[in-house]
Amino acid sequence: MSVVHLFVAVVFFLLIPGVPARAQNAPLLGRSLGIGRHQEPAPPLAPPQGLQDHASNGKLVLSLDDTIRLALANNTDIRLDRSPMEFAQNNLARAHSPFDPVATSSFADIRAKSLTTSTLQGALILNDLTQTTQLGYRETFLTGTNFQTAFNANKFSTNSSFNTVNPSLSTAVQFTIGQPLLRNFGLFPNRAPILIAQRTLKQARANFTAQVNNIILGIIGDYWSVVLARENLSVQQKSLDEAQKSYDHDKKALSLGALPPLDIYRSESQVASRRVGLIQAEYSLKQAADQFRRDIGADLDPAVRVLDLELTDQPAPLGDLPATDVATALSRALTNRPEFETARQQLASDDLSIRLAHNNLKPDLELSGFYSGNGLNNSPAGLDIGLSGSLKQTFHFTYPTYGASLSLNLPVRRHSAQANLADALAGRRQDQYQERRTTQSITLEVTNAVHSLEEAKLTVEAAKVAVNLAQESLHADERKYELGAEPVFFVLDAQTQLAQAELNLIQAQVSFQIAVAQLEHATGDLLEHHHVEIVEPAR
Repeated sequence: MSVVHLFVAVVFFLLIPGVPARAQNAPLLGRSLGIGRHQEPAPPLAPPQGLQDHASNGKLVLSLDDTIRLALANNTDIRLDRSPMEFAQNNLARAHSPFDPVATSSFADIRAKSLTTSTLQGALILNDLTQTTQLGYRETFLTGTNFQTAFNANKFSTNSSFNTVNPSLSTAVQFTIGQPLLRNFGLFPNRAPILIAQRTLKQARANFTAQVNNIILGIIGDYWSVVLARENLSVQQKSLDEAQKSYDHDKKALSLGALPPLDIYRSESQVASRRVGLIQAEYSLKQAADQFRRDIGADLDPAVRVLDLELTDQPAPLGDLPATDVATALSRALTNRPEFETARQQLASDDLSIRLAHNNLKPDLELSGFYSGNGLNNSPAGLDIGLSGSLKQTFHFTYPTYGASLSLNLPVRRHSAQANLADALAGRRQDQYQERRTTQSITLEVTNAVHSLEEAKLTVEAAKVAVNLAQESLHADERKYELGAEPVFFVLDAQTQLAQAELNLIQAQVSFQIAVAQLEHATGDLLEHHHVEIVEPAR
């Protein structure tokens, strides 16, 4: 009784004081339950890799291929997009769990004293001891066959004078086999979840490949955006220098009386206007560079973040400009685009789900049988043969028990199973339309990419001609101005036209490089072109 009183007092002491101030004592309650105590912090994320290898003279020197390698190592979006593939791999391992063998064991010790109400109970106060040991093993096979074995050993002793075997040591072992005959019969319904998990893993891998394909295309675009911003800054600086040169010339002419006073304002205005363009170009370059640093993880390292960027690839295409046609590009896309693999794996999983839904509509008919042996530490002559004798009787099946059963579960209505089948059919139809939409989207993307490449090629050639003509025009106007045949207005206008033509050429060259990458992305060749291979996470 004292033990019960002590237990009640402890519970009262722990719970009652916390009731009036439950909200204020929540952290205290958590600590009392061990929450928040001795918790290991999550391991830190890996720092950016490989950036210092490209640092030189206070600059981060990178080619396009270097950029892609650094992005694959450090880009946060790629790391996040890789997680579903890891989850799918874990789900595949989980799909094998129904076939994991299970071994069980238990031991119980029970002592009991009780007053008797009859002399036939063999004692005034019964004192019983029961000790039970249980061992078991069960396993389900891919055919749906379920195998179980169980071993029990029980020791019972009492002070009752009427027990002829005291203590008694009884043992038993039983083997049971069950086999579904209709629903869940055979390899397919039991392996289907594994097959679906395998296809889900392939689908996750294809999705990740598509996401990496998109991310790399974006990184290529950001690379060329920095190059374009850099070249734009160079053009703006050159334009400002030309305007400043004309302004200095006009000031000298004004001081010598060779220029009307009002004409100086035009060249001075051009200097101010082009200085505004230079400032805007500087900040555009900074914004593009910041985005580029995020792509390769350089923004995560304070020592690398402050380094200037030196991107070595030039936008001007080398050699003959590539050419392709829509039919060839579509053929490549149908072979290489990971989105098609995603759709194929999804439709294959849908077919498996439909077959599983049909299986669940079948009646549940199961055949099972068992065979067991029993033993007791007592011989036919009434001699105590101990535990070894009981085990010998059990495992020699001296006193066997066996039997079989056939059970049939035949539901009259199967609304849930029928609805599941309808869902599976509707899901497959939806995924068929999704596959069609994917085909249409990729076809349009390929077509647009081919047309954009052709447009970029023609634009580059036209921009080159425009630059040459603008240079000749500027030279002619400068010569006329020096001879006094034209006012300074024409020179300033020619400078503006040349700057715009040079900028148009750079934009056309960058657009060409991006168009090439977009075509490779559309045909699924982008990863192969940059030697990128997707591998599954190591377990």
